[in-house]
Amino acid sequence: MRLFGIAGYSGSGKTTLLERLLPRMTARGLRVSVLKHAHHHFDIDRPGKDSFRHRAAGAREVLLASGARWVLMNELRGAAEPTLAEYVAHFSPCDLVFVEGFKQEAIPKLEVYRPANGKPPLWPDSPHIVAVATDAARSLLLPAHLARLDLNDTEAIVRFILSAVHLQGETHAVL
Repeated sequence: MRLFGIAGYSGSGKTTLLERLLPRMTARGLRVSVLKHAHHHFDIDRPGKDSFRHRAAGAREVLLASGARWVLMNELRGAAEPTLAEYVAHFSPCDLVFVEGFKQEAIPKLEVYRPANGKPPLWPDSPHIVAVATDAARSLLLPAHLARLDLNDTEAIVRFILSAVHLQGETHAVL
């Protein structure tokens, strides 16, 4: 299982890029998963639903299942947040996991950078960024060790990522 990060500030287009990358990766026969880290409290459940009531009553885990999908909700209840490796261990076998968030983890990352967003780039302070996908003019100078990718050239980004994680299409690597 290979990990590849997608980094960037909110509003930079990380989710939109992933929406474009995922169908191209899966069309190549790759099994791809996504791990998104949220920096704030979130809930995928709704008050009044049985699963919400079970968690509120003290269940540590609630697995909600149907014929179409399942989700496992785990309440930390004051325990330390799991590490990236512990989260990834919950995935079914796959070829590639896109990781959004976990900025300090030592995995290769692509920064999505849009100058119009008004935020500074992450790459000067992040040694794990290996490429920058941007819509910026060529006047944006990057160090030689960073690949510069056109944010609108999805196929070039796919090829870069597959090369960076040493994967080709039509594979189901033994994990």
